Amino acid sequence: MAEFVSGTKHIPHNDERIFAMLSDLSNLEKVRDRIPQDKIKDFEFDSDSCSITVDPVGKVTFQVVEREPNKTIKFVTTNSPIPLFLWIQLKQVDGEDTCMRLTVRADLSPLIQPMVSKPLQEGLEKIADILACLPY
Repeated sequence: MAEFVSGTKHIPHNDERIFAMLSDLSNLEKVRDRIPQDKIKDFEFDSDSCSITVDPVGKVTFQVVEREPNKTIKFVTTNSPIPLFLWIQLKQVDGEDTCMRLTVRADLSPLIQPMVSKPLQEGLEKIADILACLPY
């Protein structure tokens, strides 16, 4: 199992507010316009799942499997060529300062790991940057 971890991002809001926004995937409607249409297509979501089509990977669906209030949100892929486990970790540092980090564990074969590791790490960093800049 390969593990990829984003850099720590500081978000100038309290953990309760951030958790409320990120744990309900229907809030993605607020950022639909920030998603690059040339990279991601068929963006669908509800409060517990999110599906996107990414070239050349295909359709990927993330399902929330656990929510620990103000601390973690855990996801698994239910439709993906590569099984992934993703979680968002939050830690409040001060009243209006929360650190966020994303972690992905992927069941990669030794054959494809060298090919997908760099794009997966870069994608994780981009997602972390986008999440850190959301209007909480």
